[in-house]
Amino acid sequence: MTPVEHEIDTLEAFDAHLARGLHLDRCVVQSVDLTERAELLKRTSVDGAIFLGCILRPGLDESLRSRGALVFPRLPELPFNPYRPRLYEAPDLFDAVITGQDYTASHDALIYAWHRAQGNQPSLGATLAMSLHDHSMSESLDDWSRTRPDAMTIGIMGGHAAARGTGTFREAATLAGELTRGGRLVMTGGGPGAMEAANLGAYLAGQPEALDDAIAVLAAAADFRSDLTAWARAMLEVRRRWEPSGESAGIPTWFYGHEPPNGFATVIAKYFSNAIREDTLLQRCRGGIVYLQGAAGTVQEIFQAATGNYYSPEGAPTTPMVLVGKDYWTGRLPAWPLLEALGRDRAMGTRLHLVDHVAEAAGVLLA
Repeated sequence: MTPVEHEIDTLEAFDAHLARGLHLDRCVVQSVDLTERAELLKRTSVDGAIFLGCILRPGLDESLRSRGALVFPRLPELPFNPYRPRLYEAPDLFDAVITGQDYTASHDALIYAWHRAQGNQPSLGATLAMSLHDHSMSESLDDWSRTRPDAMTIGIMGGHAAARGTGTFREAATLAGELTRGGRLVMTGGGPGAMEAANLGAYLAGQPEALDDAIAVLAAAADFRSDLTAWARAMLEVRRRWEPSGESAGIPTWFYGHEPPNGFATVIAKYFSNAIREDTLLQRCRGGIVYLQGAAGTVQEIFQAATGNYYSPEGAPTTPMVLVGKDYWTGRLPAWPLLEALGRDRAMGTRLHLVDHVAEAAGVLLA
């Protein structure tokens, strides 16, 4: 397939591109309202161009196809844009809560309700829409990450059960703040609990003195399961009081729809497919992965990353893995003995660490 020459995802970028006397050959135009540019499109070369979910005047799609373009139409009756040209931010997903409504009216909740309504065997149209959306998320994440090397990206994994205000929550936030100040980009699963705490710590990395007060605001609505609207409003109150002084990414999923995304990540790449989401998250964290206390999801992430390290080609770098909590990971959920056994006589063995405190984890990864 002929390489893409240029990507355009706003009307302003479209106008600027053509104002330079350029054509649209081999360009990708994504989710742009082009109804007022019909005459311009009729006299512009579009050979090999791809139009993804653009709004066009009736009949113009046939003209574009006849001149060598591919036109992917908008899909009707969806609560989301499958060709979304950029990552989400908190206001995109918590829009209704921002305007004083209940969380159930939010963009995030409406998409989850639609997802659940598809059942275990969604229609071909629904499957296609979700696949297109997830592809757009990956493309946008690639664009956003281009100046943020994977080797400097550190994943912080942990369970959603860490309630706001608990010691585990505070430790995750402290760890993320230290890593961010150390020049690393923190990436999480984007949900509540330890994930929210890590994104919060990065959000306030430049003002660590505010962390205690911010956690106190959040602790007033500590558990998302008891009142999700109050939980979201507390998050928005922290965002109102403190501007971000560090960046991070969250990679949540509608597969776990009972878990809302957290609003402290700079960007949110939310996926329908949990399998793609997990792979995306772990593949990007080449600077290391920290595992705080968690349950089945965190254990899955441990061994998914371990499998990649185990089968890494000879001489290829492996990802450092740091498990926090010796008693937890050797007793309550004894993942460490098996992980250590897998690493024996393998290159990954020197990159496995079991520590008791987040300060030790930060020391390992910032060394």
